[in-house]
Amino acid sequence: MIIRALFVGLCISAPLGAQTFTVGSTTAAAGQTVYGRLDVPAGVDSATFIPFALIHGVKAGKTVAVLSGAHGTEYASIVAAQRVIPRIDAKRLSGTVIIVPLINRASFERMRVHMNPVDEKSMNGNYPGKPTGTQTERALDLIAREVIQKADVVVDLHNGDIDENLRPYSYWTRTGSAALDSAGLVLANAFGLDHIIVRDVDLTNAASTRSASGYAQSLGKVVLVAEAGRWARTDAGDVRSLEDGLLNVFTSLGMLTRATPAPPAPMRIIWMGEDARVRADSNVMWVATVDRDTRVKAGQVVGYTTDYWGRKIADVKSPKDGLVSFIRSVPSAWSGSTLITVADLIAEPGKWKKP
Repeated sequence: MIIRALFVGLCISAPLGAQTFTVGSTTAAAGQTVYGRLDVPAGVDSATFIPFALIHGVKAGKTVAVLSGAHGTEYASIVAAQRVIPRIDAKRLSGTVIIVPLINRASFERMRVHMNPVDEKSMNGNYPGKPTGTQTERALDLIAREVIQKADVVVDLHNGDIDENLRPYSYWTRTGSAALDSAGLVLANAFGLDHIIVRDVDLTNAASTRSASGYAQSLGKVVLVAEAGRWARTDAGDVRSLEDGLLNVFTSLGMLTRATPAPPAPMRIIWMGEDARVRADSNVMWVATVDRDTRVKAGQVVGYTTDYWGRKIADVKSPKDGLVSFIRSVPSAWSGSTLITVADLIAEPGKWKKP
């Protein structure tokens, strides 16, 4: 009886989705891809706009929001988000995809790392924003209301910025909610990056909900964060891994059907746990002596600092045993800037623990 019920269910066509879907002032009909913009009005500082694509399928399904370019010089993730848009056929799609390829236009246009140069604020650290705030806050208010709140799943793409020699990985960010955490793990595995950082968060702590992913999880959304690429380059392999990862996520959610000639080989996951950072304690020049992805021991020299005449100040040592997930890739270093991040290598994730 159970087998028969499953068979009957498979033979029934998926129900039709909503006839239209709207983001901001842009509406897509079923089976249509449209390009729109969220216009951020002027306030205490200048106006801006945020480009997006809205792909509305012909059948019912999940709504997935893809965010990238919160840091406007993380180019690989921006390009990957752009390139995946034409690869999604709205007439074959179940559900809806909202792709926001470039959130931080001012950062992109002025080649400013990490921050929005208009107001010197992080466009991934000030959610849910506010409509009367500075440009960053007004922009994030729009994304929160028009994109994140309308989604079931949020995928946040990043990569190593101009100053970041970063190895590719996804985050499995656990909240203590069995449903959210198990769904997030499915997506992390589906995305296809073989290193996964396990990060436990406490959503009752406001500091954990200031990022796009934390804010989305506080609303009960399933979240995946993935990073691939370094030095702000657009190497083909890194862009392709993010692009294919997105398509893998849509497929795993039953939104797309992709032809696969043979099942892929099982992926061996390298699990990473808590990390420790070494930060510069003054304005210095930095020289790295190990590469990303190096396994290091506590106390091992990983680089050194010099003054502006090139005279050595001090060795910098690894704070723990682990894997170099990120190391600074440029000589410029200022007080508080990260020089290296070393993450624990763990056999397998344990249970969620409240931070």
